[in-house]
Amino acid sequence: MAAASTSRVLSGEHDHQGCIDRALSRADGLCTERGVRFTPLRRQVLKLIWGNHEAVKAYDLLELLKPFDPSAKPATIYRALDFLLEQGFIHRIESLNAFIGCSDVGRQHELLLLICDRCHTVEERAAVAVMDAVAAEIAAAGFRVRYKALEIHGLCAACASREPQERA
Repeated sequence: MAAASTSRVLSGEHDHQGCIDRALSRADGLCTERGVRFTPLRRQVLKLIWGNHEAVKAYDLLELLKPFDPSAKPATIYRALDFLLEQGFIHRIESLNAFIGCSDVGRQHELLLLICDRCHTVEERAAVAVMDAVAAEIAAAGFRVRYKALEIHGLCAACASREPQERA
């Protein structure tokens, strides 16, 4: 799903409001199903995270939240982020200390995150073969995993296509 939506983003056909609406609708449904409260504040933070396909930092979220809740403090954002992470509605990008919306909400999954260093978009991919190979290496090491995400930095297809070809 992420690859298709990223392709539409790059070609100009992307209905981003549709991404936001789907994310909020899925979160509403899952919170009801799980018996947890999807408060207006949590909803607004999720909506802000889905504002585009770029990773967003907590303090940037705090500034974006001010028109909605002028009394918001860093703890307000961090509590909302903790909830959204716990419910699987967002992912933390460790290398950027930032957050993105999850494109596969409702299912526990491993992540391959492709992070464009130029336009700052982040694409979430399943990459089953890659993650299976990583799982095999982890098992061989006898390591116990709590969370697994691979973050790859570089240039997305659109940014790479605008760069002059490198000589071999």
